[in-house]
Amino acid sequence: MKIVSRIILALVIFGICLMWIYGLFFASKEVVNRVADEQWQQKSENLCHIAKLERESLIDLRLVDDSGPNALSERADIVDQATDTIEQMISAIAQLPIADAKGTAIVPLWLADYRIYIADRRDYTSLLRRGVNQPFAESQVDQLPLSEKLATFAADNHLDSCKPPIDLSV
Repeated sequence: MKIVSRIILALVIFGICLMWIYGLFFASKEVVNRVADEQWQQKSENLCHIAKLERESLIDLRLVDDSGPNALSERADIVDQATDTIEQMISAIAQLPIADAKGTAIVPLWLADYRIYIADRRDYTSLLRRGVNQPFAESQVDQLPLSEKLATFAADNHLDSCKPPIDLSV
């Protein structure tokens, strides 16, 4: 019985070693979401950086309880202004030419996901204006928050400023 368990253990260890060797040396290193057009990446990052700076200028650190009777409405106004910057950013990126076929195929999908995220933010401000103070609930994709999918695409393309803002995180 000892010999059988040792053989099984050796086979498991050998299999794990083979998996790591394949992963490190033979598996494709191509990023699925990668847009090859570096000019598009740079221009998009610049647009996103400007939008990020605009959102940062809207920061309001007051607690809702300390902000008076119109606090939720005021918060909704600020969130809408921040969402406007995202919407303008996405519209501007949509106008940029993309020089590679893969980018031409996947960027519109990313922009479409961003538009869903924008709609989620608008729905949230609608709730705030009705006096409902609950956490922001964004759409899910494969049981993950949509913002995670958007952030992954941004990271894969070196678009750090294009990651969804965390201004509505709990």
